[in-house]
Amino acid sequence: MKTMFALGRQLRSETSNRTRRSASIERQQPPAVSTSQQAPHPIRPGQEGATCPITGLSADGTEPKQEILTAEAALAELQADPDIAEERQMLELSSSRPQKSLQVKAVAPSPQRPFAPLQRIPVNVVNGTHKSNSATKQLVRSIGGLPALRNFTEIFYQRCFADPHIDKFLRRHDDPHGERFATWIAEKFGDGTPWTNERRNRPSDTMQFGRGHAEEVAFDRSSAHFAAWHSPKREAHKWGQHFQPDDARVWMRLHFWAMRESGLFEQQYAAFTDYYMRFIGHFISIYSSKSPPFVRDSARWSADPANIERYLASGNCMADVIDVPLDRALASLPAEERLYTGSKVGNPAWPYN
Repeated sequence: MKTMFALGRQLRSETSNRTRRSASIERQQPPAVSTSQQAPHPIRPGQEGATCPITGLSADGTEPKQEILTAEAALAELQADPDIAEERQMLELSSSRPQKSLQVKAVAPSPQRPFAPLQRIPVNVVNGTHKSNSATKQLVRSIGGLPALRNFTEIFYQRCFADPHIDKFLRRHDDPHGERFATWIAEKFGDGTPWTNERRNRPSDTMQFGRGHAEEVAFDRSSAHFAAWHSPKREAHKWGQHFQPDDARVWMRLHFWAMRESGLFEQQYAAFTDYYMRFIGHFISIYSSKSPPFVRDSARWSADPANIERYLASGNCMADVIDVPLDRALASLPAEERLYTGSKVGNPAWPYN
């Protein structure tokens, strides 16, 4: 059987002489929450008897046999994701080119002056993979490029560190979380390859899994998220579980709140913000497949100062999200936001329409 990090290890061996021990750690997810028999979203004609891609139920309320994913299986899903596979190929390709030193600039105090307003651009996903183009490159440059993204992501991680629920996924605060996230966004929008360049020279990060067992992590997105699932700060009964919808909802609320604080929800950046929300809708699905319907709701949350006040007064706890059953959470959304089809169907719903 292939080891858990076989693909990542094969690629890293081409760019490094480090040796790593393999991990074989499995943790079961808890059973899915119970659901009501009433569909929480509209059912398209011809799909009345099909299994719902959001709740996992059939239209008559019959619950199918639940598949329990191990941590190894969840990691394999991440590694097979088209976007992550493309990132591996990009790193492999870049290893044959002359390396350039990465210049890390200070966080910009505010975004640069934007370009002329842009029209709405469809999210560019081809065969399940997000593809940058000249339009996405112009979008990210219209907000000020990498300096503006750094400002946004640094604020975001400060919010994450202060949130007891999300902070449990973060082993250390001194890792360059904000810098890595900013360079990843810039690269995904087509503004150079700063994230790939940094990964070629990233120091080895070894994580302990039990007594006397270690594994290199955080050399790509899949290994970084595997490390988050196994953070020593997580509760014992959740250690090893991949991200659940409530985890993703808290993460997205903090994310869009930081985006709002950094000024990127201002009207002059509306074209970027519109695309970026759909961009998150695409990428959040690989981490938590039931979470894309909550993107727009998560963005609206921080627009109401009362929500922020309640959150801070509660000790930075989102009690209205954490452990809320999926069917109840979906029922709280506008009907038109409850359906997620993915990008590969004939007539995909938001964020691909």
